[in-house]
Amino acid sequence: MKKTFDWKIWFGLAISAVFLYLSFSKVDFPQMVEAFSKANYWYLLPMVAVAFFSHFLRAWRWQFLLRPIGIVPTPRLLVALLIGYMANSFLPAHLGEFIRAYLVRRKEGISGSAVFGTIVIERIIDVFTLLLLMSLTLIVYPQLPQIARQGGYLTVAGVVVLLAILVVIKRYRSQSLRIFKSAIFFLPDATREKLLNIISSFLDGIVPLRSGVHYPVVALVSLLIWFCYGAIFQLAFYAFGFVGTYALPWTAALVLLVTTTIAVVVPSSPGYIGTYHFLCMLALRQFQVPDSQGLTYAFVVHGINFLPLIPVGLILISLQGLSLQHMRQKAVSQEI
Repeated sequence: MKKTFDWKIWFGLAISAVFLYLSFSKVDFPQMVEAFSKANYWYLLPMVAVAFFSHFLRAWRWQFLLRPIGIVPTPRLLVALLIGYMANSFLPAHLGEFIRAYLVRRKEGISGSAVFGTIVIERIIDVFTLLLLMSLTLIVYPQLPQIARQGGYLTVAGVVVLLAILVVIKRYRSQSLRIFKSAIFFLPDATREKLLNIISSFLDGIVPLRSGVHYPVVALVSLLIWFCYGAIFQLAFYAFGFVGTYALPWTAALVLLVTTTIAVVVPSSPGYIGTYHFLCMLALRQFQVPDSQGLTYAFVVHGINFLPLIPVGLILISLQGLSLQHMRQKAVSQEI
């Protein structure tokens, strides 16, 4: 079978290569080696524990978003989430999110498109939480890097537009589906009907929470998730001795949290390689941390967030009797 050229992969790799070049262009490699050797790696254990606790909180929050369309136990959602996150480390275009939806559909019998709708809502909640944290950061640290500000504003603007479109389509569902059907008139009838069914199922997942009390619960859990991310940065500061050496304030973790999150917005290779490291180093530069030490720090924190997911995800895939290639095919074909 002839392989097709996947421009998304190569474009992402090119972007990552540029940012890796920018990251390494002004660092001193002996200083990086020294920073690696002097780090206290006992801090890795609580960092990994906090990272996985944040994944559990995400799965728990996801359960509330799913309740209007189906009751799914948190442990099963955690399995799907961990596998999806692991897949995002290898696959482009966030295909791991489609894999999450596919796994829930496969196990629970819920429409995969509806499940994917809850994942979209999950991301919208994340962006508005980011907006709250960004506002707090600008109050306590007005010198936030310009790239973080611009990226944050673009992210929020994009999500607001997306949310507005979803609200309009949801409110005028039948009219919107008719317009969409007319727009794809050139497709075969079977294909058009399949696309319409996918969109209709997707809209089924964009519904209010089942109970009013769930709204403050979801809001609180969302803040806890991001608190975990900030705690990882803070623990890494202690691992590298930055708190004492550079007198880092507590706001440094908040600045890093907001700045590195923009790496998700910038197109790059799977796992945000290059973009994450450059933005992390750039944020630390604001606190007089040399680029060599800052880049070393970025590699360790990035590794904590991604590397433990790989063996865990592969084990869970094996227990599910699946393969990454199989799930990738499902995601690409959007058979969710």
